Amino acid sequence: MICHVDMDAFFAAIEQMDNPSLSGKCVIVGGTSDRGVVAAASYEARRFGVHSAMPAYRARRICPDAVFLHPRKDRYKQVSREVMAVLETFSPVIEPVSIDEAYLDLQGCEGLLGDPESAGGRIKKRIFECTGLKCSVGMAPVKFLAKIASDMDKPDGLRVIGPEELMAVIDALPVSRVPGVGPANARILERLNIRHLGDVRRLCESYLVSRMGRYGHRLHELSRGIDRSLVAPVRPVKSISSETTLEYDTLDPVLLETLLLRHAEDVARQMRKKNVMAKTVFIKIKDSDHRQITRQLRLESPAGSSGALYAAARELLEKNLPPRPVRLIGLGASDLVEAGTPVQQYLFESPGATHEKWDRLGETVDAISRRFGPGAIRKARLT
Repeated sequence: MICHVDMDAFFAAIEQMDNPSLSGKCVIVGGTSDRGVVAAASYEARRFGVHSAMPAYRARRICPDAVFLHPRKDRYKQVSREVMAVLETFSPVIEPVSIDEAYLDLQGCEGLLGDPESAGGRIKKRIFECTGLKCSVGMAPVKFLAKIASDMDKPDGLRVIGPEELMAVIDALPVSRVPGVGPANARILERLNIRHLGDVRRLCESYLVSRMGRYGHRLHELSRGIDRSLVAPVRPVKSISSETTLEYDTLDPVLLETLLLRHAEDVARQMRKKNVMAKTVFIKIKDSDHRQITRQLRLESPAGSSGALYAAARELLEKNLPPRPVRLIGLGASDLVEAGTPVQQYLFESPGATHEKWDRLGETVDAISRRFGPGAIRKARLT
């Protein structure tokens, strides 16, 4: 069996645990201004219809008595590490997929953990004992159904989908809940009169592929209970990014460049922690009409300094500044490689020599911040 563990309302639950006066109240974590978005909501707030990614102004309207809190990322990461440490005691094969959820492959652990329901109960109990938080656990013979099972009885749920009921669950599963079925694929399936995953079996694989591309092949297999995805203990980081929703819409290039510099500093710091460099830099812009664009630039050689990231992002901004005021701007790095990967050498001074100096400066700033706290030293433009 494959197990999926999902912490219940993770950020909000931590806030309620750390501050007992919030227990039983509607707690919303995220941007506290009307231009922010909800990162997490307690189940008390969810009863009013509040959910993650909802604009804060809308959440405030439908849940006026809610307590809005800024995220405490370091605290959430600390508790996440405690949760993952607990899970590692149940299986050597664990795949964290986000700060608050993970897969475990329990094959070969039956002698120690008992049947799937007993194993799930032990996992839930141990997490609560070590962190004070509740989670929902789903188990199934295939990975995609384990995740769906963990969502069936939330909060504090435990759902086991055994081999004998596998096809019955698939037959009744709305296609909208199948991983990978986004809005575009959902529209295609709706036109084909496909409402449940089991309905997919009446279509031949070649026809699905012709309408949906490679995903048609995967959907064909999922409808038959086949999922070749394995629990992968190591998930390579594909990209690192940082973004800001502005307090007011603007076309001020100086302000937008300053924000890009701040994001470049943040992304470079994360890259140093992960010991990676980027081959590609991208920016994300959302205008006042919520139109979103992303543009990317391939670097001549991998880089990880804030100077290199900022220079590329500023070039992208100059070429792609939208006609309407900007409400969100972000910067990211992708095509990541391990730091120290050999690159093309130059006969004269390397174009990246200046960026190497920025790398050393960044490492020094990291050391100062670790000793004296975040924000102890920063660029004058960012003060």
